Amino acid sequence: MKRVTYRDSGVDIDRADRLVDYIANTAGKTYLPGVLAGVGGFSAAFSIPKGYKNPVLISCTDGVGTKLKIAFALNKHSTVGIDLVAMSVNDLITSGAKPLFFLDYFAVGKLDYKQAREVLKGIIEGCKIARCALIGGETAEMPDFYSPKEYDLSGFAVGIVEKKKIIDGRKIKPGDIVIGLASSGLHSNGFTLVRKLLSPEEWKGFGEILLKPTKIYANVILKLIPRFAIKGIAHITGGGLLENIPRILPDGMGIIIKKGTWQAPSIFNLLQKRGNISEHEMYRTFNMGIGMVLIVSPSQARDLLKFANKHEKAYIIGEVIKGKGVQ
Repeated sequence: MKRVTYRDSGVDIDRADRLVDYIANTAGKTYLPGVLAGVGGFSAAFSIPKGYKNPVLISCTDGVGTKLKIAFALNKHSTVGIDLVAMSVNDLITSGAKPLFFLDYFAVGKLDYKQAREVLKGIIEGCKIARCALIGGETAEMPDFYSPKEYDLSGFAVGIVEKKKIIDGRKIKPGDIVIGLASSGLHSNGFTLVRKLLSPEEWKGFGEILLKPTKIYANVILKLIPRFAIKGIAHITGGGLLENIPRILPDGMGIIIKKGTWQAPSIFNLLQKRGNISEHEMYRTFNMGIGMVLIVSPSQARDLLKFANKHEKAYIIGEVIKGKGVQ
């Protein structure tokens, strides 16, 4: 009788071990002081950095979503890992937290070492940009669960902030100024609609635009926080400007967005025309060229804008009013 192995069922442990070795050897370059034990064990350890009087840990988790379908179709996998890190790290910094470490979950039908290595390269690059440590993760090979050549990604990030310095929006008041930091394009949201509007034959022509990774804002915001009294920060993800900004506003506060104060990438105009999409629907589905929103007092707005523009394109895009939602 033939002996059956795990490999016969579609799971290649040896190939997975090679990937773990690659991650362990390469991810070490992202390590920061504080990593006690990292990739390869059953768990990872990270010590709390010195200098905090009352430290608070902030955690976030997210994925890349159906943008992965574009990566599968174009067989380009080197940027989606940056998206993965960005989606969690950008959420972390809305509270003023400094990213400490990141873990990933990579699930695939059949592990393709070359493909997986490209994905992990992106994750490692994202961690380098965010200046956080990649300290662990999980690779799951499930041949009867995922289609060939397809995979899913999720990530988990932890950051730290002094308790009294947490940014929570409580101090926002009418008259405060809304500053937007430019996005790199679509980022990682709205791709179910994008794929409906652009045919698979068109994906290749738009590949560079569609797969341009989500911008990571950690470094610029961590430079701004010590210099300016930022009252609120919103990461513009699923739900666009209309759904995300209200999440940081106190009760009774709304926002007026001054359209035309920034230049949205042309892909948004193309998608709107292709689908005859209303302006309201565009602003509640896509970031429309603004990836992060900061709210500050009028007295600091111009100086913050000037400083931010040294690192990212930044615009004054609106102000806080009495009311509700975004107008």
